[in-house]
Amino acid sequence: MAANLILEKLEGVKARFIEVGQLLTAPDVMGDMKRYIKLNKEYKDLEPVVAAFERYKTVIDNLDSTRQLLATEKDEEMREMAKGEIDELLEMIPGMEEEIKILLLPADPEDSKNAVMEIRAGTGGDEASIFAGDLYRMYTKYAETRGWRVELNNYSEGTAGGYKEIVFNIIGEGVYGIMKYESGVHRVQRVPQTETQGRIHTSAATVAVLPEAGEFDIEVKTEDIRKDTYCSSGPGGQSVNTTYSAIRLTHIPTGVVVTCQDEKSQIKNLEKAMKELRTRLYNLEYQKYLDEISHKRKTMVSTGDRSAKIRTYNYPQGRVTDHRINLTIYNLPVVMDGSIQELIDKLQLAENAERLKESNI
Repeated sequence: MAANLILEKLEGVKARFIEVGQLLTAPDVMGDMKRYIKLNKEYKDLEPVVAAFERYKTVIDNLDSTRQLLATEKDEEMREMAKGEIDELLEMIPGMEEEIKILLLPADPEDSKNAVMEIRAGTGGDEASIFAGDLYRMYTKYAETRGWRVELNNYSEGTAGGYKEIVFNIIGEGVYGIMKYESGVHRVQRVPQTETQGRIHTSAATVAVLPEAGEFDIEVKTEDIRKDTYCSSGPGGQSVNTTYSAIRLTHIPTGVVVTCQDEKSQIKNLEKAMKELRTRLYNLEYQKYLDEISHKRKTMVSTGDRSAKIRTYNYPQGRVTDHRINLTIYNLPVVMDGSIQELIDKLQLAENAERLKESNI
């Protein structure tokens, strides 16, 4: 991509950035919350592109002025210094252009959102539930390292530990754009805690990652919801409290059901349940988009098809293998302790490479 073509494209981005900044202070926009939120998000999305543009433009300007100096300078020492500076600037340009190309790729508007995650035990009986618990711990540990907040919504414990199902929110900057790569079937190979013969078993758990729907993303009519209340239950089915604080919401037109029993307050449980219901209804539409892109990008088979096997955790060999990009890491204990950044970084790199092939940038 020629420098002048990049500069031309980025000038347009900067003009839009300035325009959006002005619109955000306009009285009619400030009075329209839905429009204000949309423009504010666009402004934040354009900010890193404009910053990269300024850095790139400075390098290009310095290169031009140094070349002019070299063309007119007679002093040999000054000429050598100019040649050295030109070489340094030329080395910087390809990396900057690659960064800009990726920044110019259309962003998934959902990437900046919080995420709702659901882990379900799959094949493998009690061992699958234990593994689902291991995955939940892995994600909460990772969230801690990122400074994100985890809120538990609902869970059903396994008889030998772990969870048959657990639903939780992860709240922070750009969570969905990072965690979306975790959607799919996770497989574990190890000697189960429940196995007396010491044989290696294969079990699985399914992870679903959904972008959390905002208040303005979808309208849910009160008359379309049936609300039921019941007593929260703990391990072994025992009642956590005697008040009807747990909430079950049923969206009558679609049949979508969500429950929340983590909070002692019925009001807080209702608030969490409504948030999850909005998210699940919103994702019925979002899934159509995921289905469209899933066959194009191997990194995204996870979100397009949640039945796809994406990763294997092999305990005897101490390795983790991501099947989408054929990446194997021999550091399983560290990964299970929340160090999944390397996996996510490699998946993002692979997806960006695929998207650059698709684009005309």
